[in-house]
Amino acid sequence: MGKTHTELAYERGRLLERIQYQRSLLARECAPLQRVAQKGDHLAGLAAELLAFARQNPLTLGAVAAVVLVFKPRMAWRMAKRGFFLWRGWRMVQQWQPGTLMQLLRRFI
Repeated sequence: MGKTHTELAYERGRLLERIQYQRSLLARECAPLQRVAQKGDHLAGLAAELLAFARQNPLTLGAVAAVVLVFKPRMAWRMAKRGFFLWRGWRMVQQWQPGTLMQLLRRFI
């Protein structure tokens, strides 16, 4: 048998209360994740600003690099090696993305 309008309204009210409770519980549980995501967004913004500064002021960065190279050559060499290895690792990761892997498989099939 079908439910009456009153029963349906009562059930709807209970479901809405349950939904509201679940939403508040989810908000409480996800608060730490939200803070981490905000910090990630902040760091991404700082990186974008730094990149923009580097593009707008290449001479300044070149002068800083030259000063570091003159006064701290060992540190400059270590930083250059680390940067090279990071760049090479990044290129390797880019080469083994799933899209690239699929292209390799298509060549052999």
